[in-house]
Amino acid sequence: MKYLKTALLGAAAGIALSLSAAGGAAAKDVVIHAGRLIDGVADSPRTMVSVLVRDGRIVSVEPGFTSPAGAEVIDLSGATVLPGLIDCHVHITQSFHKGDPIHTALTRSEFDDEIDAVNNARATLLAGFTAVRDVGGATGVVVALKRAVNAGTTPGPRMWVAGTPLGPTGGHGDAKNGLDPALEHPGWADNVVDSPAAARLAVRRLRREGADLIKIMPSGGVMSIGDDPKLQLMADDEIKAVIDTAHALGMKVAAHAHGKTAIDHTIALGVDSIEHSSYSDAESYKLYKEHGAYLVPTMLVGMRVYDHAKSHPEDLNPSTAQKALTVVPVMLRNLRDAHKAGVKIAFGTDTFGMSAHGENAQEFAIMVSAGMSPMEAIKAATSSAADLIGDSADIGSVQAGRYADLVAVSGDPLKDVTELERVKFVMKGGVVYKASGQPAPTALAQAAPAAQLDEAAVEAAF
Repeated sequence: MKYLKTALLGAAAGIALSLSAAGGAAAKDVVIHAGRLIDGVADSPRTMVSVLVRDGRIVSVEPGFTSPAGAEVIDLSGATVLPGLIDCHVHITQSFHKGDPIHTALTRSEFDDEIDAVNNARATLLAGFTAVRDVGGATGVVVALKRAVNAGTTPGPRMWVAGTPLGPTGGHGDAKNGLDPALEHPGWADNVVDSPAAARLAVRRLRREGADLIKIMPSGGVMSIGDDPKLQLMADDEIKAVIDTAHALGMKVAAHAHGKTAIDHTIALGVDSIEHSSYSDAESYKLYKEHGAYLVPTMLVGMRVYDHAKSHPEDLNPSTAQKALTVVPVMLRNLRDAHKAGVKIAFGTDTFGMSAHGENAQEFAIMVSAGMSPMEAIKAATSSAADLIGDSADIGSVQAGRYADLVAVSGDPLKDVTELERVKFVMKGGVVYKASGQPAPTALAQAAPAAQLDEAAVEAAF
């Protein structure tokens, strides 16, 4: 009875908090005075701008510093304000754990990942990333985290989640690679598809379980054991079955692909984005443009894995270190060539612990070093990322009608793009999560004192 009472108290408290947050006094207008505004759409910033926020959305963006009657004023007149940043390639449930990676894989459960994910989501939001596309994690965990964030019970970015990535037996994503073939786990077969029929069923199952998009593994990978990144490992009919089924359900498809054959075939079959795209060439870039696909280059993880392969190869899976030393320099060259060719690029870090969650903005400097201008890199993480996700009406720009997802930095990121690594202010949906460089109380935390329960009354019910 004691444990039942405790559980019910917890559930009742959660309900009271939700009602308190949702049913309190109407939120007042907020106006943000932005000294410099990069709106995610225009090629040049604006100066001395007022952004009016009401009920979590942007009402207007006006020239000059205006202060409507009764509105709360947030003074960012000495700062640069931008749309909330968007990372199109994260693994929010995954963190790097030093030591034998196979031992870690066999001893950690999805429950461990869920605990990590809560902290990772908070760190990502406080770094200025108000939206992410999670392209690989245990489906139940990432869907539950997305729901908790949407409900306001866990601070984190808006999430579009793929759940478990789909790939072939022995391919990148097959959890049994490198292990004793006799080992089994109930979830290890969930993402293995070896026929068009299996692919269709897997997509429909993921949709039923709450996934927003689908991730596939047409080529081998770097962080997996034994498979070759240059080879296409999914058959064309399997790839097509995934893409056609997902599109019929209104879902986009992201494809992990390093090798040219896998890249070219997958783009031609209608995929929405290629992640990594290491061995692309001029023919590949032509296909990107012809089919309107995005490249998500994920350079930050590439650099981190490369450095780790040189300094601590023992921390990586067997075969990973050598693959990283070979593939990563090609990835850098590819980003430069793809940009020159006019391929659409969306920001993505592949954050899964090799780079810490919250360090996402370090990708910007790498993109600029590869030939992108700071404004092009910023648009890749705002309006272009929103377009890839499929929600430009809500995120990715500072315009009337969009969510009030805003960040600010002290300096000018067009002169020094590393300013984006030092975000001082974060607002998501009109709620301030960071101010003056420090975490701020969330709406839920502010509502908590009003949600006191009469424990004696609950006791009497038993």
